[in-house]
Amino acid sequence: MTLNSELPPKLTSRFEEALIYATQLHACQIRKASGVPYISHLLSVTALVLEDGGNEDEAIAALLHDAIEDQGGDKIRQEIYQKFGESVASIVEECTESDTIPKPPWKERKLAAIARLRDASPQVRRVIIADKLHNARSILVDWHRYGEEIWTRFKGGKEGTLWFYRAIIESDRNRGFNVLTEELDRVVKQLEIL
Repeated sequence: MTLNSELPPKLTSRFEEALIYATQLHACQIRKASGVPYISHLLSVTALVLEDGGNEDEAIAALLHDAIEDQGGDKIRQEIYQKFGESVASIVEECTESDTIPKPPWKERKLAAIARLRDASPQVRRVIIADKLHNARSILVDWHRYGEEIWTRFKGGKEGTLWFYRAIIESDRNRGFNVLTEELDRVVKQLEIL
């Protein structure tokens, strides 16, 4: 394959509908440390998925990857299935760490997420790793703005958060080379030396 030898994935009105839906679902949500509107995270994850060669279903799932967990559980799961189909709903489901309130304990959720990644499809892996990569990049930027204080905003603290990212990297590497995983590794190494 040569550079630019493949046509880019086509985005249809389904993507536009998902973008509006995600914006509405997460309208009142902000990022933990920065207070930036949450849609910025969803757009960044979606960009990473598309840049990595993801198709429209993967891009829509990237926009909606936190919807079940953060915006209504089973009701939202059913809406996603009805609006965007089984493929999107399945990817979003695999990206969901918890759909109950209260959520299970942090470590339990993270161990389950790592285990799910081991058997995940390439489509699910792409969205999950893009999500973790954007989160890690955001932590790095926030650390430069706010210093060590940022770690207090994460249930796992610095040690647990870095353990989780390292476990995700190792789990995904066992499936073969992945550009997003290698970038995540570079960012996590920067966080580890701070």
